[in-house]
Amino acid sequence: MIKENLLKIKERIPEDVTLVAVSKTKPNDAILSAYNAGHKDFGENKVQELVEKAAALPKDIQWHMIGHLQRNKVKYIAPFVHLIHGVDSPRLLEEINKQGKKIDRIIPVLLQFHIAKEESKFGFDFEEVKELLSSEAFAKYENIDVHGVMGMATFTDNEEQVADEFRALHNYFQVLKSHYFKFNNAFRIVSMGMSGDYNIAIAEGSNMIRVGSAIFGERN
Repeated sequence: MIKENLLKIKERIPEDVTLVAVSKTKPNDAILSAYNAGHKDFGENKVQELVEKAAALPKDIQWHMIGHLQRNKVKYIAPFVHLIHGVDSPRLLEEINKQGKKIDRIIPVLLQFHIAKEESKFGFDFEEVKELLSSEAFAKYENIDVHGVMGMATFTDNEEQVADEFRALHNYFQVLKSHYFKFNNAFRIVSMGMSGDYNIAIAEGSNMIRVGSAIFGERN
């Protein structure tokens, strides 16, 4: 069913929306089913699992770190990670730059915003990001490349609230693009929307969705 689920979603979403198949807790053969159907973007939320899967699976897979990332774990994924979604503090950004410098690699990242009503979710608020991007420290980072923004909406059945939260993130993206990344063509990603709300996210400007259970079935 994995191939069918994948193709069904790809048919429904616009061509300019990247689908990240969230493969956390899923076995390698499930990932290979999606890979053999032509899919290359996979998302993991635990560093150890990501490292093990990257070592065992085809080398042209693009691995997305979508979970909360601890600073002491950055070094394990720095050499190969395609995109780090959850950059939620200046110190994490500093660590990613440091590890990138050690291996002479520019690491693509997204800035995670706290857009949900739930306190348990991670992320910057908008003022913090403006302060960060205006700082001397940020100007010196040569081994990170900010490709856009990421956020998670509140887990609720209230679709209007979810749409409002996604709209706020897209607004943040537009302000940052015009004020700080006007001439950076890589700054183009708005990563928002999961299995239950990706249609709302796309309607509000998402161009990268993170979908797990709608592809692989319910989590183990």
